[in-house]
Amino acid sequence: MIVTLVLAAEVAFWVVLALGLAARYLLRWRKVSTVLLVGLPVIDLALFLLTFLDLRGGATASWTHALAASYLGFSVGYGPSVVRWADERFQHRFGGGPKPLPAPKYGTARSRHEWRICRRTLVSVAITLTLITALKLFTDATGTGVFDQWYWRLGIAAVVNTAIATSYTLWPKQPPAGATVEDGRIVEDVPERAKH
Repeated sequence: MIVTLVLAAEVAFWVVLALGLAARYLLRWRKVSTVLLVGLPVIDLALFLLTFLDLRGGATASWTHALAASYLGFSVGYGPSVVRWADERFQHRFGGGPKPLPAPKYGTARSRHEWRICRRTLVSVAITLTLITALKLFTDATGTGVFDQWYWRLGIAAVVNTAIATSYTLWPKQPPAGATVEDGRIVEDVPERAKH
């Protein structure tokens, strides 16, 4: 049952996101769009509550129960940036907005970008592990030992993200010689002949 709920929640997330953006840019229903987009975390919260009730009802714990908890963690940590990413592209395609900028690649702008990703990951990990711990402590379900591997996996994800952000801070990536860079992005390359 939980596998079906997880799949349904995944589909519902993207459908509601698409409906919210379509309401905003195609139908010009800004209030409806706002309600739909703000309601996105409710999908993952409902999935977690159903997971909790499933375990309280006597189900044996499995990795899919932990996955449901991770959806809510991801929704809180990464949800706003996913919505912003989709919004920029939808606005460009259907709302006459500017072309979305790529992520910065160089210098301190890249370092700041990596630390933003790291912060989102740490928030997601902290929430997910808190929810998994709650499933272990408050459901009395059998087989919750399967959740233990999530502590290691998410811990490794947090360490790797922190190491990446730290490396870009200590050793910032430098742009190619002669390139003009603004906010970590190349805006103009100087042709080789102009350098001589």
